Amino acid sequence: MHISEGVLSPGVLMVGGIFTLGGLFWGLKIIKTEDLPKIAVLSSTFFVASLIHIPIGPTSAHLILNGLVGILLGWAAFPAIFLGLIFQALLFQFGGFTTLGVNTFAMAFPAVISYYLFSLFKRHSKLLFLGAFLGGAQAIILGTIFISIALLETEKSFLSMVTALLTTHFPIAIIEGIITGLVVSYLKKVKPEVLK
Repeated sequence: MHISEGVLSPGVLMVGGIFTLGGLFWGLKIIKTEDLPKIAVLSSTFFVASLIHIPIGPTSAHLILNGLVGILLGWAAFPAIFLGLIFQALLFQFGGFTTLGVNTFAMAFPAVISYYLFSLFKRHSKLLFLGAFLGGAQAIILGTIFISIALLETEKSFLSMVTALLTTHFPIAIIEGIITGLVVSYLKKVKPEVLK
């Protein structure tokens, strides 16, 4: 779910950049040195998960795993996702540098919401999978909504594309929810301290 270069209006790019700078500032402020390996692994996971693309107009559909990144990192998801997007733009021309702010916010802010949503469920081991599933699924749905808003604020003629985008990402949200639930359930068994 990347918006390509030259699609968005300057105003939308500026708002996305400002929101992302705020998220990056807060995310970098709370990072501890001992968290750096975990952030690196999750940024790499995000990077690799996004390599298989299905083009949809100026954007694309693919696994993102931003919900998983958010559940495990909280606000540190902003720098982790930002780094992943920089390398995707640099190495594979996915998205772009001018759209980096919008793309980062659309994927990282829902990741942060996943963190808070999951925290409501993590005290109850029987609800762990459900909390992770909801966190993973909502991150895709909310990210798609943010991308759709950015497109519609740029040009109302993107409405048909936004409809296709929302439709194609609903099944991806279910898949992401299941993957996130399975990974979190596994981590609870083998390395429960990661979820604290």
